[in-house]
Amino acid sequence: VQLQASGGGLVQAGGSLRLSCAASGLTFSINTVGWFRQAPGKEREFVARINWSGGSAYYADSVKGRFTISRDNAKNTVYLQMNSLKPEDTAVYYCAATMHSPTPRYDYWGQGTQVTVSS
Repeated sequence: VQLQASGGGLVQAGGSLRLSCAASGLTFSINTVGWFRQAPGKEREFVARINWSGGSAYYADSVKGRFTISRDNAKNTVYLQMNSLKPEDTAVYYCAATMHSPTPRYDYWGQGTQVTVSS
């Protein structure tokens, strides 16, 4: 499975961006797609995830109510709609996927896309 993240950019605080994560290859094997982010000098942190088939979504408390994760299976793409952005949302955002497995892990990662929120 290959993942391609896109949609990052520079936005003012309070603005919105939509990130995309396009999957290719053995997409039928995907169980979950997640978004993570890493700010300079900080550890990577979980942002949101969604089940590839059923659509159940989970969010980090820091983004709940502002970010929405969704998927379009016809396009093999997962989206992260980010509203009410804050300067602390500035980070490189990565999408990652787990496969159907007794012990699913985020083994597949896309390249990062930079999100910068100015105050």
